[in-house]
Amino acid sequence: MKVCIVGAGAIGGLLGVKLAQAGASVSVLARGAHLEAIREQGLTLIAEDQTRHNVRLAASSSLADLGAQDVVVLGMKAHQVAAVAPALQHVLGPDTRVVTTQNGVPWWYFQKLEGPHAGQRLESVDPGGVIAAHIEIDRVIACIAYPAAEIAAPGVIRHIDGNRFSLGELDGTRSARLRELSELLHGAGFRAPMSTDIRSEIWLKLWGNCSFNPISALTHASLADICEFPHTRELAANVMREAQTIGDKLGVRFLVSLEKRIAGAQAVGHHKTSMLQDVEAGRPLELDALVGSVIELGRITETPTPYLAALYACTSLLAKGLRERHARLRLEPMA
Repeated sequence: MKVCIVGAGAIGGLLGVKLAQAGASVSVLARGAHLEAIREQGLTLIAEDQTRHNVRLAASSSLADLGAQDVVVLGMKAHQVAAVAPALQHVLGPDTRVVTTQNGVPWWYFQKLEGPHAGQRLESVDPGGVIAAHIEIDRVIACIAYPAAEIAAPGVIRHIDGNRFSLGELDGTRSARLRELSELLHGAGFRAPMSTDIRSEIWLKLWGNCSFNPISALTHASLADICEFPHTRELAANVMREAQTIGDKLGVRFLVSLEKRIAGAQAVGHHKTSMLQDVEAGRPLELDALVGSVIELGRITETPTPYLAALYACTSLLAKGLRERHARLRLEPMA
């Protein structure tokens, strides 16, 4: 099977190495020093047990070089999808499946969903409808990525923890193509359960992301720090209550309690959220997918979101300052 990983970063790179080891014909879209290292030395994975695995695969900065694929995995962050969407035509054949792995509310959320909001576009995650215009909705398979990984060096991915990629059709069916994709990932050593309610599972992850990510970005605190400090624990809970009210109105099933979800985040320990890592590295923040989209859903469902809006405003200003100054921000011990 021909698989193209569009965005061979931490999660995309992890998938690329493991799928190639399992026999898939893998190609990757990458840029800069990461691309050059992959071309020269292959793509290397440092596994959880610290063993190193290297694979040689086709790599390019242009999708036009890679040809039609059976599966295209969108491995980049949500705010990067619109920029690459027009070029996807180069890797799409008649039956190519497009697997979305982005965090937050997906651009396709109201597609193939019955109810009063069916077919509605979310401006926060698909400004101007660019993504929807270039990716046919019938191609899309949803995927929730749970592993933690990082780019340790150009061309080198470190797998930290986790091996689950939940999959789902947007209409909730267990299709033959969904089973085929699940089996492909399973053969590469991943857990790949098929969900008949992928949106509820998206919300379970989003529930924490929309609260802990911006709080951590603003405070430079770990998950354990946020949950153990009474004031930020209560702030996170208030943000999550707003999100849950929105989800409830959209028919989402929250299968764990709010307190259990917070306890789960606390149990992760002194882990930096992805948004805090981006602040420290000077990278753009996934703010619209993780927070702005929930606020937009609040407007759609006529749900007040004062806590979410306050976090969004403060974190947006932080992101603006970092972007305009080409800066990063991290706490360092005083000499």
